[in-house]
Amino acid sequence: MIAIMFLLFWTFFQIGLFGFGGGYAMISMIQGEVVGRYHWMTTSQFTDIVAVSQMTPGPIGINSATYVGYTAITNAGNEWYWGIVGSVIATFAVVLPSFILMIIISRFLMKYKSHPIVENVFQGLRPAVVGLLAAASLCLMTPENFSTPRVSHWQFWISVSLFLFAFISVKVYKMSPIRIILLCGVVGLVLL
Repeated sequence: MIAIMFLLFWTFFQIGLFGFGGGYAMISMIQGEVVGRYHWMTTSQFTDIVAVSQMTPGPIGINSATYVGYTAITNAGNEWYWGIVGSVIATFAVVLPSFILMIIISRFLMKYKSHPIVENVFQGLRPAVVGLLAAASLCLMTPENFSTPRVSHWQFWISVSLFLFAFISVKVYKMSPIRIILLCGVVGLVLL
């Protein structure tokens, strides 16, 4: 159990250190580590964690770390109270690099923010952040989330329709994400 807690800390420390672009950019990194590399949970469980993390208050990256820490420990066969310890470790680890970097950077950023090197670094980070956000979106487009026409024709087309509705509602009509989540949840409850 000590080994998995150390791995949780190290994994989320790295994600916190290199997760430029905020929580949504971290999603693909978290999935790659906890589902792909360490197999602490299934893709379906991770998708549920992302959904809950989006609906609960707070940053999605921190919420995801909290839920993953709990789930990873309990999926390993440990008691629920050890899951709480795993949640605390993962949450602390994902926040720690940002805390340290913000203390260091805040001292120097105001002094050097108009320096060409600093401006060029931020110009280079912007496309990388967009790429990480796109990767997070594509990582969630799985058969567990959308089904397939072969498995469930009905679920697949309802899922695709809800995806398109949400995308168009945000992009074209600037609808509130809260309203979209509630509407899609009701449609899923009724139709799926």
